[in-house]
Amino acid sequence: MLDPVLAFFKQMSALLFKATGRLITWLLWPFVWVSGWYTRRGWVLRGIFGILFLGWLISYGYFFWQTQYWSGFNPDYVASYDFKGNQAEPGEPIPSAGNSDSACGRSSVIQVSRDLIDFNVNRNVWIPSMILSKLGFFGLDWKRTPYFDNKAAFQRGINEALRRVSRQFVDTLGRVRGTSRIDPDLQTTREKLNYPEEAWYISRKGPQVTTPTRYREAIETLDAFNMSLSKCEAQFDVRADNLKKFLDEIASAIGSTSDILRGRMEESNAGWFDGRADDRYWFAYGQLYAYYGLLSAARSDFKSVSRERNLTRIWERALEQLRTTLKIQPMIISNGGEASWIMPSHLATMGFYLLRVRANLTEMRDVLRN
Repeated sequence: MLDPVLAFFKQMSALLFKATGRLITWLLWPFVWVSGWYTRRGWVLRGIFGILFLGWLISYGYFFWQTQYWSGFNPDYVASYDFKGNQAEPGEPIPSAGNSDSACGRSSVIQVSRDLIDFNVNRNVWIPSMILSKLGFFGLDWKRTPYFDNKAAFQRGINEALRRVSRQFVDTLGRVRGTSRIDPDLQTTREKLNYPEEAWYISRKGPQVTTPTRYREAIETLDAFNMSLSKCEAQFDVRADNLKKFLDEIASAIGSTSDILRGRMEESNAGWFDGRADDRYWFAYGQLYAYYGLLSAARSDFKSVSRERNLTRIWERALEQLRTTLKIQPMIISNGGEASWIMPSHLATMGFYLLRVRANLTEMRDVLRN
């Protein structure tokens, strides 16, 4: 009675075994062909080919390592800063310095910004401008594959956050209202951070400066600005309306990113097999990773405004929400249907938390508006 069932399973097993064998043969065929071609060549040609192959293998090994090893990645990196120990607001005299007019407070937001750039280009290799990242997977952009693009998307997310806040550094925070001159260090920082993200040593127009080089120059200008603040030579205007504009910039960026996630969810519901879902997810994660530090630092810089406007509890809730979001680190990003119980939608989860953070920022803006 069970013979037909057993025969069916035997037939299916044989077909599966045959299909697997053909797939393996198809995958190995290029290597078999190259091996046969290589053994028929002379020693000189084989030596040249061997050196080229070894270089290719080492290059991709290095590329693979750099995309998988995230040096210094720590969602709790804010804990390494002593924001509560700041004795004065940026540019204001430090009380413990007595009558000295050459000791003023530094900006925590500027410090965190330079550290995030340092994390992106010094503690890690800037992936988007690596030559193998630009070449892609046999001509196909890495971002359209499930491989080697998560770290690049994460770095881009951090950089997008820094580009956003650098506008506020130049237009509002680094000057007194609209009547004072723009700080040259902050202006240069904004220019450096808006440099193309994929610039390598050579372009179609000839030699060029690489992206990491430009971003390292931004670190120098941010350090120079903070040094000027400490010498009471620069200005950092910590008014309530400037804080509101700072929060507006971040809320706008988060709203834009949530729309990007929603757009991808509408384009595909391939679940675990969506090759674009991972880079969208990690781009959003990189933004929140940066904003967690920047908002924590802004709380230190704007402590008088926070105290006067009773923002303490709202600000704490916003930071707690950001930290909770950073705990979500799936090994594989799925973009399944929102009602699916087999393939979850990590993009929907990230979008939900993004909007919660944005709601907290909107609440803070409403308090500042009144």
